[in-house]
This record gives sequence, structure tokens and C-alpha cells, in this order.
Amino acid sequence: MMRPALPRLAVCWLAGAFHALALAQTFQLPTSNRSLLDLGRPSERFLVGTAGKPWESGQFGCVRSEGRQFHEGIDIRSIQQDRRGEPTDPVLASADGVVAYVNLRPGLSNYGNYIVLRHVIDQVEVHTLYAHLASVDKAVRVGRAVRAGQAIGIMGRTSNTRQRISKDRAHVHFEVCLRTSNDYASWHRARQKGTRNDHGEFNGRNFLGMDPSDVLLASARQGPAFSLARHMAAQPETLRVLVREPDLGWARRFAGLVQPNPVAAKEGVGGWEIAMAFNGAPLRLTPRAAREIKAGPRIQVLSVNEAERNAHPCGRLVVRRGQAWTVLPALDDILELSKR
Repeated sequence: MMRPALPRLAVCWLAGAFHALALAQTFQLPTSNRSLLDLGRPSERFLVGTAGKPWESGQFGCVRSEGRQFHEGIDIRSIQQDRRGEPTDPVLASADGVVAYVNLRPGLSNYGNYIVLRHVIDQVEVHTLYAHLASVDKAVRVGRAVRAGQAIGIMGRTSNTRQRISKDRAHVHFEVCLRTSNDYASWHRARQKGTRNDHGEFNGRNFLGMDPSDVLLASARQGPAFSLARHMAAQPETLRVLVREPDLGWARRFAGLVQPNPVAAKEGVGGWEIAMAFNGAPLRLTPRAAREIKAGPRIQVLSVNEAERNAHPCGRLVVRRGQAWTVLPALDDILELSKR
């Protein structure tokens, strides 16, 4: 069924309306490992690498398989162990929020036991994820509020991978990410037929991450002045696309990323210009009036930062064919989900 156009929707977005306003807040370290802040940068004291690889492979981004494999978060090293060498570090909520999802079936995910918290910060709906937990606090239940610094579980080594996480590599996998769609499960049934979806709306394909180390460092350095929306808008842009879609779900969930455009505010929204990171995460959203949009396909690639694209070989979103950039299936899926 076709959706009706909502020509005046930009007015409320540009005025800053959002269904769950929250004051700006900082992010806290999710464990007692403070090496990131002590050194002012990631290091082997803070992160642990994948089996047989250096600590750098525990960073966020294209850090595995010679840059071809994306690591969605960071792997924070354990610094507390019991007599058997098992990790005992408490895992802490990084910001005030609400418990969105808890997985206590480690065999269903390479994340093992994990928790997802939902936060609304600077008019941006953001999620944090805490994986490989040995146990989850009994008070952590879906829908319950949590406070920054609250213990939500104990670090562990749970996973469904063939090679178990060794004691010397014990860590919490921590993500700061954006939920791509509020209706992922139905999209998965229609577009991913024959594949399992054990986690519904919290399938990993439904999240786009940002570098947690950068977020934690910026938050610590700026203190109360930290703004998640400004932090995201300042990240390196890999590509910019125009989506001929007036009713964009992202504009509601990430209202803090919406840039002002008086033309669209006056005339109505005909589509959205989206600045994106290498993995497709939105950085800035600008409404465009119909007269500002050139004729062409529903998705138009406006620009590509080739240096950024080449620096992140795991971000396979567009490919050059002749003089034009072509949208690859991964980007098409992200933008289809962005509407929901």
C-alpha cells in the first residue's frame, strides 16, 4: 500500500520535536578498565585482539581479515579474575536508558549472552550492546530503566563459535549503534527467505555502529558539553545519497541529526539527503523539497569520498562503474530499512 505524502512533516522535525526528548549526557566506561582514558587512546591494556592476532583486531572497523571483515564494536579486556582465571569484571550500563533486549541463549549467537540498552540522547535514539556475558543481573529485564554506571552483568566468555574464547582473551564486546529499522522482522521474512532470525528486531543486521572508543574518549574529554549529535555530524563522511522518500523513519528516530532547510520547511519534504559513514551509519539528514531534487532513480549517489572509502575496504556500499557510482545491495537494504 502506498504511503501518503506528509508535506508538512519537516516543520515539527526542524522545530526539534521528538517523542522521547532527553537531556544531553555523557557515556561512561562499561567496565572498570580505565586504560582508554588514562592513555587517551586505545591500547593493548584496554583491548584484546581476536585469537592469534594483535590487540588492534579488537578495535572497531575494518580490522580483521586484512581489512575485509568488519568488527562492529570493541573488545574490552578483563582486568579482574577469580582463582581459576575466569573474568569477574562487573559490566556497567554506559548511559541512562531502558533494557531493550536480553539474550540468555548463548547457543543462538556468537555474542553469547548479551544485553541491548536503548537510550535517547540529544534527540538521537541510540543503543548500546554488551556481549559474551557470564551472567546477567536479575534486575535486568526488558522495559526496565537502568542508570549509567549500574551493574547489569558479569563479564564472561559465552559464544556459539567453534573456537571458545580463551581465558586470556576474556572481554566484553561493546557497541554503540543505531537501530536501522523499527520493523526489521517483517523485512527479514520478505527479503531473507529461508534464513533464520532468532533475535527479531535485534538481529545484528538491524544495527549500524559507530566507534565506541571515539565516543567514550570524546565524552570524557568534553564532559557536560558533549553532544552525541554533534559528535556524529563531525565524523568523516564516506558518501552522500539522496533518497526520494518523504516519510523517513530515520528522521523521527534520529531527529538530532536533522539539518535545517528553510525551503523544505516551507514547501514540504520530497526526499532526504543523507551523509553516511563507511558502514552506512547516518551522520547528517537534510530534508529536500521536491524542486530541489533532480529527476532520476529513487536513490541517487551525490558524492563519494574515495579516500575514506578506500581506507575502509569492508564498507561495501557503492562501486564505481565507468564515471558513475552504483549502489550495492548492502546500501540498498540499509536505505530500504531506513524508511520503516
